[in-house]
Amino acid sequence: MNSDERKKLKYSISLSFEEVKLPKLQEILVLGKNAAVGKHGVAKCFEFLVPNEFETIEIIDDANVDVIFVNKRVLVKLPKEKLLSVLRYNVFPYVSEGELIRVDLKIIMFYDLIEEKKL
Repeated sequence: MNSDERKKLKYSISLSFEEVKLPKLQEILVLGKNAAVGKHGVAKCFEFLVPNEFETIEIIDDANVDVIFVNKRVLVKLPKEKLLSVLRYNVFPYVSEGELIRVDLKIIMFYDLIEEKKL
């Protein structure tokens, strides 16, 4: 490229950025059996980065899922047994051995009818 060509060279730059929270997961992390990242390593990582925010739930009766890490805020809204039932039916069948799966879970709570008694 000669000097005349360099003088004519122009750039167009597009830039965007966003906040990233570490670790990069929302509510639930499913760890498959024999994953390269072990459950103890993930648990220590969570304790270091976001202390006391995730609960570790061992999964004993599934062929491919070893453990799940659940944000404790989820368990305030949804009982652990119900959450596990939903995950067993909708997520666990699609987890392969060794996988690490991030599950985005959104809970919307509503009431059909609220009646207030006057005292």
